[in-house]
Amino acid sequence: MRRAIEVMPRGSTPEIAAEARVTLAYDDRHRRRIRLATDTGWEFLLDLPEATVLGDGDGLRLDDGGWLLVRAADEELVAVACRDAADLPRIAWHIGNRHIPAAFDGERILIRHDHVIVDMVRGLGAEATPLRAPFTPERGAYDRQSPHGHGHSHEHGHSHEHEHSHEHGHSHEHGHSHEHSHEHGHSHAHGHSHGGGRGHG
Repeated sequence: MRRAIEVMPRGSTPEIAAEARVTLAYDDRHRRRIRLATDTGWEFLLDLPEATVLGDGDGLRLDDGGWLLVRAADEELVAVACRDAADLPRIAWHIGNRHIPAAFDGERILIRHDHVIVDMVRGLGAEATPLRAPFTPERGAYDRQSPHGHGHSHEHGHSHEHEHSHEHGHSHEHGHSHEHSHEHGHSHAHGHSHGGGRGHG
């Protein structure tokens, strides 16, 4: 199977020179290694050194010298807008507080369709209009510093080391630390109960 091993930034190679196109939704444009298929149906393996966000118009260089053109697929989106443009930053804050991907399109915020978020923004006074369009959300600070972002994910992967520490005698000490944390939890509970007792008194 042919492998796509390098991302070529948009505009670095004439699109007409592409061997084929591969149209992907946003979730499939942020991968490191996955089997994909071109628009004409032949399969290839995306095999990059690290997870990379592919943009509309980027290229994928194949291991045999060819390359593919990446296109962003249409998705079910919602355009969020406000009658008063001054209200949009407030709506954007509430959307950002939910930690969901969002794109900015002039005076609108584009999000993937989610009835909970739609109800929320409408409740805040914004308009939410369904549409189908490519989705290219803003990259957060952690995406711009991808080595750090991936480092954190690896650290979570290394949680197995903590499991090994439990296998050692020190695991008892960890057990005590958990007990202490629980005691703190209980202390809060006791604090509330005393407060409640005074209230009843």
